[in-house]
Amino acid sequence: MPLSDRLGGDLPRRPVSLELDDIQATVLRYRPEPYYGTHIMLHVSDPRGGREVLRRLAPHVGSAADWWRGDDTWIAVAISHTGMVAIGTPEPSLQSFPEAFRQGMAARADQLRDHGANDPRYWDSPFGSGRIHLWISIFSDTEARWHAAMETARQQYQGLSGVSVLEMHDFGAQPGDLNPLGYKDGIGQPAIEGGGIAPLPGQGRPIKAGEFVLGYPGEAGVPLPMPHPDVLGRNGTFVGIRKYQSRVGAFNRFLQANARSEEERELLAAKLIGRWRSGSPLTLTPGQDDPKLGADPLRNDDFTYADDPRGLRVPLGSHMRRMNPRDTRMAQLADVNLHRIVRRSTGYGAPYDPNATSDAADEVPRGIYFIFLSAKAMATMEFLQQEWINSGNFMDLGPERDPNVGLQEEGAVFTIPKEPVRHRVHGIETFNVLRGGEYLFLPGLTALRWLAEQQGGHA
Repeated sequence: MPLSDRLGGDLPRRPVSLELDDIQATVLRYRPEPYYGTHIMLHVSDPRGGREVLRRLAPHVGSAADWWRGDDTWIAVAISHTGMVAIGTPEPSLQSFPEAFRQGMAARADQLRDHGANDPRYWDSPFGSGRIHLWISIFSDTEARWHAAMETARQQYQGLSGVSVLEMHDFGAQPGDLNPLGYKDGIGQPAIEGGGIAPLPGQGRPIKAGEFVLGYPGEAGVPLPMPHPDVLGRNGTFVGIRKYQSRVGAFNRFLQANARSEEERELLAAKLIGRWRSGSPLTLTPGQDDPKLGADPLRNDDFTYADDPRGLRVPLGSHMRRMNPRDTRMAQLADVNLHRIVRRSTGYGAPYDPNATSDAADEVPRGIYFIFLSAKAMATMEFLQQEWINSGNFMDLGPERDPNVGLQEEGAVFTIPKEPVRHRVHGIETFNVLRGGEYLFLPGLTALRWLAEQQGGHA
């Protein structure tokens, strides 16, 4: 259901300063609950066919107009740099994109700390090959509308010369709307200035729109650099996609090895993330889970860390506190608002199995497409990977890494502050292994049409 319905009615309105009808829905519209959908990866060998796909799809791509009460089924379209080349985008425009985007995620493995098990050599095909040119995502709140939107998308690309499907990957809500490790996710999105509604409780002040949408002032007071000409860059943004395989067996073995009862295991699981499985935050419910609180979007993100500076409730190294430190005093100062991302992650595969402990359970196809959007998505993700995910220095935690998506080394530990003595949990493993990734550009709707018209004509 739309966000306004989830919150029990109309939301407090604020002035709209963004061109919402030209911005793709995915940028502002929250993922449906429950959700169903498919990611479609296309390859283009004929520029005319590639441009024709964009021309046909453009009228069906959802916009962010009235995003808080809009349709919960939409189609989104993004393009890789090799895709820009494949459809015949003019060379000056190609060169105006950031270097990291032009190189692609696989080539940025060193900057992203994608080594060891996460090395692009081990990624699933076709990730990292440069063959993914167009990326279509369908989001829906019902199976029937999902299938209808899928058919709409299919009609636009099927049978076109030089356009082929590389991969189609269904995704959707697991029982209880949980992710493959058993947690409710998608909580805690940033508030974007000019989007039309007031921040939700706990979101803090709205962040300048230019941090997320190109063509508007960012936190520094000026727009970020964007692709040229302006019609191509304005109202677009960048997308990072990272496909993770969840190692459920390793995760369950870790909980069992370090906790003696189900209650202790659930508390340890909550300490790793910063929330109970239901989404209820440890800041508000440190002693036991509160599923009603976890399900309430007006309460489940309404907190600060002001009264928990040492991490006695929420460990400093927990996933949630790393990805959004809020008002935590950090050893290495950083403006948190400069490193926020819009998240539209999608789970796939088998649901979480609390009884799975074998090595074979680690290879069952299930995991997350971690999807993040930002006007500087490449730089932001490289910062997060280097400083907040695969290091602990910014919280005085030394070599400790994010317990959820960090690439763990042999002998890795996780620190749980306690009184009088902290508790260090040993044997933490990599619970989510990277299986692919891409950097994409999500054009505005006017830009989609502009790209379709380049080089004079259609197929």
